[in-house]
Amino acid sequence: MRTHADLLHLYGTLVEMLKAAEGRRTPHGRDRDGADVSGTGEPVTEALKTDMQIQFTDQKQELHKRTSNTGHRSLSRSTSQCSTDSCGSVGSGSSEDESSPRDKPQKTYEGLSDFCIKNIKQAEFGRREIIIAQKEMPALMVLRKGAAGEKPLAGAKVLGCTHITAHTAVLIETLSVLGAECRWAACNIFSTQNAVAAALAEGGTPVFAWKGESEDDYWWCINQCVGADTWQPNMILDDGGDLTHWIHTKHPSLFKDIKGIVEESVTGIHRLYQMSKAGGLFVPAINVNDSVTKQKFDNLYSCRESVLDGLKRTTGVMLGGKQVVVCGYGEVGKGCCAALKALGAVMYVTEVDPICALQACMDGFRVVKLIEVARQVDVVITCTGNKNVVGREHLDRMKDGCILCNMGNSSSEIDLGSLRTAELRWERVRPQVDHVVWPNGKRIVLLAEGRLLNLSCSTVPSFVLSITATTQALALIELYSAPEGRYKQDVYLLPKKMDEYVANLHLPTFDAHLSEVTDEQAKYLSISKHGPFKPNYYRY
Repeated sequence: MRTHADLLHLYGTLVEMLKAAEGRRTPHGRDRDGADVSGTGEPVTEALKTDMQIQFTDQKQELHKRTSNTGHRSLSRSTSQCSTDSCGSVGSGSSEDESSPRDKPQKTYEGLSDFCIKNIKQAEFGRREIIIAQKEMPALMVLRKGAAGEKPLAGAKVLGCTHITAHTAVLIETLSVLGAECRWAACNIFSTQNAVAAALAEGGTPVFAWKGESEDDYWWCINQCVGADTWQPNMILDDGGDLTHWIHTKHPSLFKDIKGIVEESVTGIHRLYQMSKAGGLFVPAINVNDSVTKQKFDNLYSCRESVLDGLKRTTGVMLGGKQVVVCGYGEVGKGCCAALKALGAVMYVTEVDPICALQACMDGFRVVKLIEVARQVDVVITCTGNKNVVGREHLDRMKDGCILCNMGNSSSEIDLGSLRTAELRWERVRPQVDHVVWPNGKRIVLLAEGRLLNLSCSTVPSFVLSITATTQALALIELYSAPEGRYKQDVYLLPKKMDEYVANLHLPTFDAHLSEVTDEQAKYLSISKHGPFKPNYYRY
């Protein structure tokens, strides 16, 4: 236990330290007014306070001068620049020209011009991001090594419409290694990483996409990608169904040579089933979205990590103690709820499915109707894949500052049409962040204009996307190489054996060692020793 003398000694040492610090701050032991404070008996702490106040005043005056000289516009632009740089990939910030590149011809180093992107000069930055992503996508690298002797997609001409990110770039270039020719457009106007698009174009893949497309640009890019007059596709890889819909309505003759469609989103699958039911599906399709490897890994684990990234990058909000309602408790909703609960958020769930609702209850979440909690919640997240889940009646009840975003694939979950009216004012705060202002001054913070939050405003883990991308690649190989008559004009799920193969390719990353089934055990369960280990009806 320290004595009184010890404490006095410590105090004296502290005073000497403060004197030393003061001496370093003002040469020859004098403050800014020239008064000697080293030997006059004036308390050193008072001198320090005075000096700090003078510095703070000088800093405020300097800041005021800079603000006055540059004006409000420059200050706002600086804020937006920082926000965008934190949201996008390298080379895709808001400092770029925001005009459309449609009328700006560009060429690659080798003279190729069959593409339309923001800036081909960003290719080197994009290539670095692709290389980083490859390290976390082991299964696709295995597929590439396996293609050294054979090219299972030789002769395939793949039209793709997905998010254009470093992860999908690894998939696209893997398809090329497997023998395919590819043309690509983006399925989301906000998710394209411009530098990655440049790297793909420089590598010889025709790409038509850039971050921040208008609706008109979006459909123009898809049409350019199709290239019906110059290029005949025989496979489609879609995310959301827009590419399939465009070909179906604008270029139906192309289907005569198309062998199949691979679709990965709940929205696109819904469209395919509708087409099949109406007799309008002209080719076989594989439903990747409902494969085990997509549902249980991409939808759950990817969203569990990326929802927080999207919210933090766009708003910087502290989520502990906030009241959050997640609409939908499928795999995406489960991932979002788990992440937000871990940060201390007070969680509510809305559901129409009694099974999912019961799961939410058993996981410790209150299941409510949105209208019941709309006035009190701080954050609303949609994860249903449905339409108008959040309507004007909910929006009118939301409190000032409520954050509204979508983690489902479709941008139709929030009724944006009801917000584009004369009495409501939209203010762009920063890229992908809008304030919708009511006449009484209430503001709703809308993220990514209701589009997919994680891919529009942040990134998703490369490893979990490796699982989905590998599943997509194998689905393309299956449809392309299938003998005539194996698949009819309908929607199919991947064989269970293929799901297990995808999972197996990723286990070495964790140094995981599978147990083996004995002959006796295999006979007892009526399964093969080599799988599949579960029947098709099994729910993981």
